[in-house]
Amino acid sequence: MTTASSTASFPRDGAAPGDRAASQPPKPPGQASYPPLEGMPRALGTLALSAAVFMNVLDTSIANVSLPAISGNLGVSTSQGTWVITSFAVANAIALPLTGWLTQRFGTVRLFVGSVLLFILASWLCGLAPNLESLIAFRVLQGLVAGPMIPLSQTLMLGSYPKEKSGIALALWAMTTLVAPVAGPLLGGWISDNFSWPWIFYINIPVGLLSAWVTWMIYRKRESPTRKLPIDTIGLALLVVWVAAFQIMLDKGKELDWFENTTVVVLALVAFVAFVFFVIWELTDRHPVVDLRLFKGRNFTVGAVTLSVAYGVFFGNVVLLPLWLQTVMGYTATDAGMVTAPVGLLAIVLTPIVGKMLAKTDPRLLVTAAFVVFAIVSFMRGHFTPQVDMNSLLIPTLIQGAGMAAFFVPLVSLTMAGQPPDKIASASGLSNFCRITAGAFGTSISTTLWENRTSMHHAHLTENITSGSAVAQSALQGMQASGMSPQSALASLNSLISAQSATMAVTDIFYASGIIFLVLIAMVWFARPGKPSGKPADGGGAH
Repeated sequence: MTTASSTASFPRDGAAPGDRAASQPPKPPGQASYPPLEGMPRALGTLALSAAVFMNVLDTSIANVSLPAISGNLGVSTSQGTWVITSFAVANAIALPLTGWLTQRFGTVRLFVGSVLLFILASWLCGLAPNLESLIAFRVLQGLVAGPMIPLSQTLMLGSYPKEKSGIALALWAMTTLVAPVAGPLLGGWISDNFSWPWIFYINIPVGLLSAWVTWMIYRKRESPTRKLPIDTIGLALLVVWVAAFQIMLDKGKELDWFENTTVVVLALVAFVAFVFFVIWELTDRHPVVDLRLFKGRNFTVGAVTLSVAYGVFFGNVVLLPLWLQTVMGYTATDAGMVTAPVGLLAIVLTPIVGKMLAKTDPRLLVTAAFVVFAIVSFMRGHFTPQVDMNSLLIPTLIQGAGMAAFFVPLVSLTMAGQPPDKIASASGLSNFCRITAGAFGTSISTTLWENRTSMHHAHLTENITSGSAVAQSALQGMQASGMSPQSALASLNSLISAQSATMAVTDIFYASGIIFLVLIAMVWFARPGKPSGKPADGGGAH
């Protein structure tokens, strides 16, 4: 239970230790109150935090490619095997917004290191899982403990650098979150092809142990203050219900034919009702488990919404492109990964430069440039045909890396602008929750639209395959003249139409994505320029 004295002992805005009650033991200052790290400790700390984030983000995508191998080995259908992905996503989405509350209970460093160690344990258990049920249970555990890792790594990274270099800190942190989703399918395909699927989880063990050890050695004396807050059980229960129902609806909606299926309708209703009650409860409770009052700040709202929408569109395309390459263009999983992997090249090179530019450049200008690049890339992909060659696929992928470098870091900077030190973990957790949920939403929308648009284009194209169509009859006669039977000729023509239809559908989505990115340019200018911490950027700081 929080008392007046415990509240007073919590340092606010740099309160001096002498302001505390004399009878209470001294508490550590907030992360921003510690002097920045320098030299080797800062370099090692950055490396350790980045390794943990890379391991975490990698695990959200690496299992996608290995799903057929996992399903076959465990003797279940691929449809059943998708729960391996869904279970992790649901648990992770639930844990992310709890980061702020957990941080105040356990401290930033202890919570981060504990999350990494539990993530290693869960990864090891996933690799040992003898059946689907146990694998799903261990993936739930893995998703839950993974939640605080990303926002807390961001908090610790910002505390390691001086305020004038906060852009560089965010840039170094962002590189891992941008590259890992691209590397995941490539690494997962290679491991599945050359080893066995449990190794996609075992590779986390050495990386995680090294990250946890280095982080503890460097940051253990830089712990954040803690206080015993009441557990908001009702808010937590509502969060679990609406997030779980919403995430399962998104993951299973396409498979169950969306709102034509009763299960999807029920999940949607449960998610909506629980969400409404959750918002009302959290805004009126004295100790909410998720601080929704952060949305009172203009920069946080504009930054979080813009980042979420942009990431949803971006991630939907990241999923759609290799899916089209594998199902329509005949690429293997490894080859499709090779097409998408170069996106990280320019992102890695330019992200530190963008981080340095943040100190002198309006972040809204950088985000505008990023969205222009994303729009250009989307329109370039909108001209793809079933005959597109490798070079034509790689050019927009390479260019997209420049947009990624100027997209993530400045938007995170705008979102965190004006947040006091004790709110950074909560703000980071909530904004990352919005971003990841939007990514799941974007994936479901893009794959469903692709399927629907493919059927529409197929129907329109086949309308011309009639006995009165000279072009169609000429094509069929040419196939039969080469030795095909009439049935084989029709099947071959239908295959060509299917490939063309799927390609037309995917280019439709790319065009629409380009338009959305251009619209987002206007949205980002509703924010005020600012820095990740320090003087409030919107006149009132975090409310």
